[in-house]
Amino acid sequence: MRIFPLVLVLGLAHPVAAQDAVQGEALFGFYCATCHGTSAVGNGPMSPSLVVAPADLTRLAANNEGVFPTSRVVMRIDGRDPLVSHGSMMPVYGDFFQGTDVATKAETGQPIMTSQPIVDLLAYLQSLQQE
Repeated sequence: MRIFPLVLVLGLAHPVAAQDAVQGEALFGFYCATCHGTSAVGNGPMSPSLVVAPADLTRLAANNEGVFPTSRVVMRIDGRDPLVSHGSMMPVYGDFFQGTDVATKAETGQPIMTSQPIVDLLAYLQSLQQE
């Protein structure tokens, strides 16, 4: 009988989710553009009324030494890393984005559990990154 390392076995238990940037773009337009703007630079129609200005989501990697901050983005959206900018925690659509349905890869290569909609949003946000 062959014994597999626990890390390998656990890795197989949660396959990395497929990302759908097209679905992520649709979700962004519906849930995020009001604050972050349709071009994701932080200039949405609600941005002037927020306590904390929305981030320019096209520069997340550039502002993180060229590495897309997957873990920080996931935890900001799903509420594990709360940001009080609306008078309440972000996200304002928490129920939709909550859950630990799937695994995706963090910037370190390690799996991070989140929901499929967040995985799709990640794909879209990664496609927007500028230097």
